[in-house]
Amino acid sequence: MVTEQKNIRQSNVSASIIETGLCTGCGGCVGLCPYLRSHRGETVALFECDRQDGTCRRYCPRMETDWDGLSQDFFDAAEFTPEIGAFKGLYLTRATDPDIRSRSQHGGTVSTLVCLALEEGMIDGCVVAKEEMPMLPQSITALNRDEVLAAAGSKFGNAPSVAEFNRVSAQGAGPLGVVATPCQARALAKMRTNPAESDASRMDRLKLVIGLFCGWTLDWRRLRQMVVDATRGKTILGMDIPPSSHACMQVETYDGMIEIPIDQVNDCVRECCDYCTDMTAEFADISVGSARSPEGWDVDRHWNQVIVRSRAGEALLSLARKKGVLEFKPVPPGNLDKLKTAATGKRKRGESNLNNMEVRECRS
Repeated sequence: MVTEQKNIRQSNVSASIIETGLCTGCGGCVGLCPYLRSHRGETVALFECDRQDGTCRRYCPRMETDWDGLSQDFFDAAEFTPEIGAFKGLYLTRATDPDIRSRSQHGGTVSTLVCLALEEGMIDGCVVAKEEMPMLPQSITALNRDEVLAAAGSKFGNAPSVAEFNRVSAQGAGPLGVVATPCQARALAKMRTNPAESDASRMDRLKLVIGLFCGWTLDWRRLRQMVVDATRGKTILGMDIPPSSHACMQVETYDGMIEIPIDQVNDCVRECCDYCTDMTAEFADISVGSARSPEGWDVDRHWNQVIVRSRAGEALLSLARKKGVLEFKPVPPGNLDKLKTAATGKRKRGESNLNNMEVRECRS
């Protein structure tokens, strides 16, 4: 990661983060600086800025940060694990509402939790990703169940969710939530712990972060071309990536399932994801991914695995159980260890790639 310093200009951030391929497009700087914009999954610098101390540096999740120290600000130190961050419990869940399950990618847990938080008045709105054009998600603020369900399902491209939070948090005064990828959750964590004076009041509005497990995101242009070539114009009903043993992306059409080899999918991975060290969204209140169990993918694809991290996340999941909106089943022995192993592998790969980048910069 790039070392965070005082008095570093936006032009330096642009050169060291955006132009090197490190920028995740999270949108943490967008809407706060007039020179930075989100455009089709990427952050672009319109003009060079000569300001000596800006929010781009302050909030960027790719500027070097004491992440362990930051964790201490958010979570109970006694519940911190080196592999997956703060940990209060691991669960397997799915929506009890068949309508939510039918619209969702896997078990519908994220949509259920967002709907519950809205209905209970825990939040007035929640930033989610919705596919506005094929393969290219956009961030919107959902205010009710219908808007949440309209955005249900995984998006394989990048949406600038923190930019949308910056926009909506500057309006009104009610509590807000964000469904965030790991890099977006990190940007939000930095914003909450060290906000600029002008941002402090709006950051107080952020009451819930639901994190998404994430191995990588895909460049929407390459993804779209790959899928169009594979389906040959067939109507796409849905897409999914099963466990690594399947080695493919599955694209559902009216004529059946089409499998795209994982090597082709890997060619669409965004460069910035090579440097990510967080698989499970460690700075969320509650993190959600697809389930893994000995029952196999035909069963697991209809369930989620959930990590509870904070008191807010614990309270929300407990309420979901009490209200009966989520179904729970036992977590198989060994699941937590497997999750830790996978998360550790991603962390080591990201750290290795970052170290190699620094070596190349020193030599140049």
